[in-house]
Amino acid sequence: MKRFLLLLFIAGSIGMMAGCSQKARYLSVGGSMLGTTFKATGDPSECSVQELYQAVMQIDTEAKASMSIFDSTSLLSRINRGETDSTDQHIRYNLQLAERISRLSNGHYDVTVKPLVDAWGFAGHEKTGTPNLDSILQFVGYQRVHIQDGRIVKDDPRIQLDFNSIAKGYTVDLVAALMERCGARNYLVDIGGECRCKGVNPQGKPWKIGIETPFDGNMTNGEYLTGFVLMTEGGLATSGNYRRFYLDENGNKVSHTIDPFTGRSVQSRLLSATVLADDCATADALATMYMTLGADRAIELARQNQNAAVYFILDDGKGGYETFSTPSMQEKMRQ
Repeated sequence: MKRFLLLLFIAGSIGMMAGCSQKARYLSVGGSMLGTTFKATGDPSECSVQELYQAVMQIDTEAKASMSIFDSTSLLSRINRGETDSTDQHIRYNLQLAERISRLSNGHYDVTVKPLVDAWGFAGHEKTGTPNLDSILQFVGYQRVHIQDGRIVKDDPRIQLDFNSIAKGYTVDLVAALMERCGARNYLVDIGGECRCKGVNPQGKPWKIGIETPFDGNMTNGEYLTGFVLMTEGGLATSGNYRRFYLDENGNKVSHTIDPFTGRSVQSRLLSATVLADDCATADALATMYMTLGADRAIELARQNQNAAVYFILDDGKGGYETFSTPSMQEKMRQ
């Protein structure tokens, strides 16, 4: 589900390059990853730019072979088709984290929504008529799948998993761990807008991340920003419904964020949710969770959950926007 909404203002351009600062030698590698763009910038003292790039590409290959729903040969695709019940460390980690977020949201965040996402014409599938939601909802529910002795156990063989709301953030964490293994004390990793950072940028200042204004169809590259987050550690992710949507035959907006209880697209004045957490996988999942909850419940839960800082952009009902942010996020925000 996602995503999209973060613009990283860092030195260098996409592609492999090397640069210097007064305090440390910064390297930057970038290109294509997980079907989107990536960039990793930092001071990895124990890796060359070529070694770093090759290692990132290996992570890309491994992540797609494990968790991609767009690759029919991936382990997750084979699990979804019932061809295997084997798992690997990536699937186990993501399913266990997803279960924790599902419990936190009382089931509104749910990675078993893949059949619904497919039926509504997302994730590479074409919508064919109005989905028979009652029949699909019979095999949707996070409680209906778990891991036992390292293997996937489904209550119904038709249950399918979709990690699009968590896997990108998780892969960001994998690249961040690589940067640290390469000796980096300062770095920023960005994959398609999801990011994780530590320390400072080449100018010795916090990493500066812009949050896009969520108007429908905004595909610009940073022309419209609502504010900035200044970060020195943690993961940041944003989820929203203004890029991946279509209008149905009655002119109603159908977004890719699906309510696992009704089986329908979530309708809410909450336009985007930005979350800062200790790691990017958690931020990624929480951002989607808040979008599935809708404005009022999202704000209520954000006030209760002290483990993550959040920034919401909402429709004010008058053609404009209003925002909500927790105190911990306000400390890092700059307009």
